[in-house]
Amino acid sequence: MYVCNCFGVTEAQVKKHAEGGACTPRQIASACKAGTDCGSCVRRIQALLGRGSCPRRELADQGEPVLAELDEAA
Repeated sequence: MYVCNCFGVTEAQVKKHAEGGACTPRQIASACKAGTDCGSCVRRIQALLGRGSCPRRELADQGEPVLAELDEAA
């Protein structure tokens, strides 16, 4: 199922990026552009990410990079 119709990003792709460390819609956007055009998918992305379920949230809160693995995969 598509989450972001503007860029053709699926729910599975968002979940994969979340497993790779993306904890926020902004980090998902950095990884695959979802949510950067019309913005209608941002709430769905937030719902997929959930609250407090990010294993790297502490790193993100401290300003540490959490998407290094995604950069290498791209």
